[in-house]
Amino acid sequence: MGKVAWGFTCSIDGFIAGPGHDMSWLGETAETAEGTTEDMASRVAVIISGRRGYDAAKAQADIRDEMTAEPYGGAWSGTEIILTHRPEELAADASVTAMNCTITEAVERAQKIAGDRDIQIISADIARQALEVDLIDELQVYVAPVFLGDGTRIFDVPGGRRLDWELATIDEANPRSFGRTYRPKRD
Repeated sequence: MGKVAWGFTCSIDGFIAGPGHDMSWLGETAETAEGTTEDMASRVAVIISGRRGYDAAKAQADIRDEMTAEPYGGAWSGTEIILTHRPEELAADASVTAMNCTITEAVERAQKIAGDRDIQIISADIARQALEVDLIDELQVYVAPVFLGDGTRIFDVPGGRRLDWELATIDEANPRSFGRTYRPKRD
């Protein structure tokens, strides 16, 4: 069975999207080394994302660039599960599977689809829910050399919650974007 990974590129000040789910800043970051995006995309069978990100991507379709218009800049193909309380509203979009369920149920469904390939969570809120029930096996972080000042925080828990991570790998091919992979530190 593949792993459940939470992967994202964030700003130096800790945002994965700007105000209004703006992703234009990603186009301003350094390009990754040749083959990086394709390699990462090839390991992922299922993406789990949230409704706000889905709606923002649809609303911004005309202004998003090649890299931010589709997962992995279009290098990925597989099943995208959108968690939403109103799945019937997405019934006409054959490119996604809309589900109204818990993150645990979504991951179980995704694991059946993914087999030995990975599941990638690309939503901060969905990832927070997965972390609450200990479903994240790996954290894949890239840091863009930009400050956003506002937007969607990587991890936002009122009152705080500490989670410790252990470094697993460093992406030496992309030093400007500080690529790191972590695994949960479990006692």
